[in-house]
Amino acid sequence: MAHLLGAEALHLEFPTKVVFDGVSLGVDEGDRIGIVGRNGDGKSSLLAMLAGRLQPDAGRVTVRSGVRVGVLDQADTLDDSLTIAQSVVGDRVEHEWAGDARTRDVIAGLLHGLDWDGPVTGLSGGQRRRVALAALLAGDHDVIFLDEPTNHLDVEAIAWLAEHLKRRWSANQGGLLVVTHDRWFLDEVCTRTWEVHDRIVEPFDGGYAAYILQRVERDRQSAVIEARRQNLARKELAWLRRGAPARTSKPKFRIDAANELIADVPEIRDKTELQSLAVSRLGKDVVDLLDASVTYPSPGGGPDREVLHPVEWRIAPGERTGILGVNGAGKSTLLGLVSGDVQPTSGRVKRGKTVQVATLTQRLDELEEHLDDPVRVVIARLRTSYSFGSGSKAQDLTPGQLLERMGFASAQLSTPVKDLSGGQKRRLQLLLILLEQPNVLILDEPTNDLDTDMLAAMEDLLDTWPGTLLVVSHDRYFIERVTDQQYAILGGHLRHLPGGVDEYLRLRERERSAADGKGSRTDAAPAAASSSPALSGADLRAAQKEITALERRLEKLEAQITAARTALAEHDQSDYVGLGAEMTRIGELESERDEVELRWFELTEQLD
Repeated sequence: MAHLLGAEALHLEFPTKVVFDGVSLGVDEGDRIGIVGRNGDGKSSLLAMLAGRLQPDAGRVTVRSGVRVGVLDQADTLDDSLTIAQSVVGDRVEHEWAGDARTRDVIAGLLHGLDWDGPVTGLSGGQRRRVALAALLAGDHDVIFLDEPTNHLDVEAIAWLAEHLKRRWSANQGGLLVVTHDRWFLDEVCTRTWEVHDRIVEPFDGGYAAYILQRVERDRQSAVIEARRQNLARKELAWLRRGAPARTSKPKFRIDAANELIADVPEIRDKTELQSLAVSRLGKDVVDLLDASVTYPSPGGGPDREVLHPVEWRIAPGERTGILGVNGAGKSTLLGLVSGDVQPTSGRVKRGKTVQVATLTQRLDELEEHLDDPVRVVIARLRTSYSFGSGSKAQDLTPGQLLERMGFASAQLSTPVKDLSGGQKRRLQLLLILLEQPNVLILDEPTNDLDTDMLAAMEDLLDTWPGTLLVVSHDRYFIERVTDQQYAILGGHLRHLPGGVDEYLRLRERERSAADGKGSRTDAAPAAASSSPALSGADLRAAQKEITALERRLEKLEAQITAARTALAEHDQSDYVGLGAEMTRIGELESERDEVELRWFELTEQLD
């Protein structure tokens, strides 16, 4: 396997810290490497040194002659004087780039809905990230360095990026190094993992799941690794083995070894116990959206825009739900209805008498009044203890113990809030909200600025939180990990997803295909259905009734498909006739599911 680049005895030191000391490593053809580690341990610095953007204090980086290197920085480097087209393809004439299949694929996958000839200036942060990523991927590089490529990307774009990187080169060609906290992306794309810690880089074979297994084995053999980190890693491994069917159907590490390691690890959440405690705190009524719709006036004086069509959603005590949808679909509006920050234009919202809603927003509003205070002063003003869990598992922790659980060292307690890193502020913000003891918690993009260890710590804390949890996140791993069911906002309608994120991606692909077929170039694919005849009166009621029935049928079919797949795995593997019959039955169920989904899509188009 040909060598692409290497590093020898790298030493990097900042005024207050030695980041790397004597690090040697290499990248070969075919390597797909994910770089993980705590924030501040040097992941981005390592990437910058290998890419030639940062010079080490000692040691050297060598790149094989002729190797072309491409880099995606965390910082925004786009030139505002250029158009999107100029940023992506430069001065290449149209027939040249349009004749390149890779460039066409990148433009279709990342820039769908953007004005190709429009200026870069004025684009949102997420749109600028897409343009920068498209400019890199449209080039011809032997090695690609990606620093947090999934920042500002939605679930759909992240799935496209993973698929593109997997088929960009053949198995033994090209090299990829990526720094990201998106654990689903790491597992989907990477075949090797480098963990940056304690001034070294430790290599592991495989993606994130394999890395977790090997780290557990390492931690079990090491007396100096703290018990807390070990237990979190083992709990993470337990979820990876017992979690989503899509993850367990294609094991990425040795199953027998994994099962042995997690034999004594309980389920991550005791759903019955948590739901019982949630009912005692909330009663049977939480928040009900009863035919609630939201319409906003058009800024240009045109017709009003209905963001949410009539929604019927009865939120149960202890429910843990993830909400998916493209930017602008209405996720924040939906959560605003639940929290009371948004009033319905029609219909009504019914709340239980004991409901106390708290929202972890993308902003850091809760910290504004504390910016000049040390962390220890802030927590001294709070409750003296925080209770979570129930029965024999009930625990009382002080705010200081909670801070330690969320990764704060003792020395950081004297740090003013304004001097904390972005991830530390995020964790302190969550602590302040939890200490209010709400019984309905809304998390809006909670994973921003957190590394993989801190995400695991947050997930562990939420596992014992006995209330109703609603999550909006582009981090697929996180949303599958902390929620038990997912919904999506599609065309202004709230749609249950029995098949989870995979089902959402299938539905979004159909929306885009339908929009492309009708000449639409916007990302809001349902708008392409405007030419469909509108329903009214009895036809409207009949369509809504059929949609409800179709959603129930979809849920039942998904359960039957899951049961059939389980039966297939347990079937006598020497019974070829029986196996063939089972596989035929699964195929028939999947075909019926696809037909039901298509009918649902047709009806929702007519309702838009």
